[in-house]
Amino acid sequence: MNAPHVAWPAITTPAAHFIGNRWQASASGAEWPMVDPSDGAPFATIARGGDADVDAAVRAARSARDGVWGALAPAERGRLLGTWSRAILDRAEELALIEARDCGKPLQQARVDVAACARYFEFYGGAGDKLHGATIPYPEGFAVLTWREPHGVTGHVIPWNYPLQIFGRSVGAALAAGNACVVKPAEDACLSLLRLCELAAAVGLPAGALNVVTGLGPEAGAALVRHPDVAHISFTGSPATGAWVAAAAAQRHCPVTLELGGKSPQIVFADADIEAGLPAWVNAIVQNAGQTCSAGSRLLVEQSRYEEVLERLGQRFAALVAGPALADLDCGPLIRDSQRQRVRGFLDAARRDGIATAAQGSVVADAPAGGFYVAPTLLRDVPADHTLMRDEVFGPVLSALPFADEADAIRLANATDFGLVAGVWTRDGARQLRMARAVRSGQVFVNNYGAGGGVELPFGGVGHSGHGREKGFEALYGFTTLKTVVLRHG
Repeated sequence: MNAPHVAWPAITTPAAHFIGNRWQASASGAEWPMVDPSDGAPFATIARGGDADVDAAVRAARSARDGVWGALAPAERGRLLGTWSRAILDRAEELALIEARDCGKPLQQARVDVAACARYFEFYGGAGDKLHGATIPYPEGFAVLTWREPHGVTGHVIPWNYPLQIFGRSVGAALAAGNACVVKPAEDACLSLLRLCELAAAVGLPAGALNVVTGLGPEAGAALVRHPDVAHISFTGSPATGAWVAAAAAQRHCPVTLELGGKSPQIVFADADIEAGLPAWVNAIVQNAGQTCSAGSRLLVEQSRYEEVLERLGQRFAALVAGPALADLDCGPLIRDSQRQRVRGFLDAARRDGIATAAQGSVVADAPAGGFYVAPTLLRDVPADHTLMRDEVFGPVLSALPFADEADAIRLANATDFGLVAGVWTRDGARQLRMARAVRSGQVFVNNYGAGGGVELPFGGVGHSGHGREKGFEALYGFTTLKTVVLRHG
């Protein structure tokens, strides 16, 4: 294992919540250990928050929204977000190291996450003062106009797989729209977000505009979702937890944005440019060890080129290596042991059901024994109704299946409850548009996949993938309410 000559930075943030630009210990005094996925060893602690801590954070946010933060002009809010973005880039390597250790992802991938986080704040810093209203033609004697207003206090439940990126896309849009935020990050990975809080305070974000309460989902997360003064919830996580969030928020008529994962297909037609597709298909499933909501986890290939694609893709899979974050290999560990056991359960089911392994990568020989590793795996001829084709594995496992024709490809692509992202690979322009319309998915990429993160591209799903949209201007609209004003002047 040839790890680069870098070392983990010291953890300088205390085991405390960030409320009103100050560190506050949990009201209960409880803490929670942070575990390094690369070796399975604890390396830091966070505060374990509950109802009292969430209430303090919401009160601080409400005060900021009703005070200094709410009084700022949109352009001033934008300038602060832009300054924060530059501060993130100034400390990019430190943040990348924190993210890599916390999540277990290879350092190169963590660096991409830092750049994406900064880009979100740059984008929304320049967009917040462009939330324009409209005038509506109406009978003589009336003037009708609309404008957009922030919800007030917004709650953000951030997952462990991309803390920096999802924090940026959610909190950046909410702050740009004029809301004050309370964030509950995942207990498995949140140290990079606590460091972001320090940077936010240092660049002048007013006290209370951003608050972070760490802890467990059933404790701090549930308290945030249920809090009567939280006017909008943004949640990224599992469909089961998302259903609970939606039901709990509905009890008090609180709107929610839910991003709940996917089972995204890569649909490869016989006329596709296979050479261009190969690196995209590999990256779409091994990035972050497959722990990506938009992972391209199903490979559907037209029958006439199925064997060719599997052979060439298998060569690439066999060369993939998983290992510790600092080794900066193709794939890091999974986030925790329970996630590793879950992925192994899917692979055990494949073997039990006679599903063949087309190719498998390896785990580097000197990887720490306590790390949570699974070798990247390519499975072939997976039945369309098998759990591997229907359910989200959230690991580096790609399931392949041939299709007969365009109608069959559409049937297979839509044979899941999820609908987040799809990739279509064909040179036929008419087919490109037909497939884009026919596939049930929030995003469709044609002859590419992911488009480098796409900060500007509205993102969200249908079905069990959730509802509402993040990224781009659609996220700004989601973090506002539309008010209609009718003036009679005749």
